[in-house]
Amino acid sequence: MKKLKIGIPKGSLEEATIGLFKKAGFDISREERSYKPVCDDEELDVLLVRPQEMAKYIFEGVLDCGLTGFDWICESGLELKEICELKYSKSSFAPARWVIAVPEDSPIKTLKQLNGKRISTELMGVLRNFLTKKGIKAKVDFSWGATETKAGTLADAIFELTETGMSLRRNRLRIIVEVLTSTTRFVASAAAYKNEWKRTKMESIAMLLGGALRAQGLVGLKMNVDSGKLPRILKILPALKKPTISRLSDEKWTALEVVLPEKTSRELIPILKKAGACGIIEYQLTKVVE
Repeated sequence: MKKLKIGIPKGSLEEATIGLFKKAGFDISREERSYKPVCDDEELDVLLVRPQEMAKYIFEGVLDCGLTGFDWICESGLELKEICELKYSKSSFAPARWVIAVPEDSPIKTLKQLNGKRISTELMGVLRNFLTKKGIKAKVDFSWGATETKAGTLADAIFELTETGMSLRRNRLRIIVEVLTSTTRFVASAAAYKNEWKRTKMESIAMLLGGALRAQGLVGLKMNVDSGKLPRILKILPALKKPTISRLSDEKWTALEVVLPEKTSRELIPILKKAGACGIIEYQLTKVVE
């Protein structure tokens, strides 16, 4: 049987990624501390890999493809084929940001004031390239973790990843500059992409993952409407495109179906009911493929 070797990010993105695959129709299960999950798609050979190492293993052909952050692809300096961008992270759908931050009471206010200072980070290559382009000469130290705690003690500043900024605020840190915006990318090796079967398989997975992401926070609404009240109902309803309108066996009634944000539905359903809609059904969406 043909197999596609695919890497799933181990660590902070692990749960979100496996959850996304499940919504896309792929059930991935793994035992605690196991790096070899099992997928209900027998054509997928799944391996859990740290995001920092994903690009290397794909480039060297150990894996055909995998999901990792754009930040770690940049850090690797390796050329990979991007199948698609997937805008999700460990706790939100917003892109993550790599920022240089200092303690709130630090005298450092500008990037130029980092000249001669010490900066702690995991993403050393990206930071060094950025500082070089800006003409800043600073000492860059590798951080093995807990980077935020090093600002003001073991380093003058840190270069760290943030989604909401909450952790930075909790550690009383102030952002000096945003350097890189990162989202999850589905990438492949050049060799795997040239293989017709693997490319088709990867593109199918990308389509389903993208559809699962687009369905997040959306619901479908079905309802029956007195045909005479249809124009009034249509003015109320939003939709991704236009509502689907179907005539019922009783010509006096019309069936409507629409896709909309879940938060909107809770406000609209009482309004629709008052406007004459009945038999209103709300259902969850798993994929929206455009």
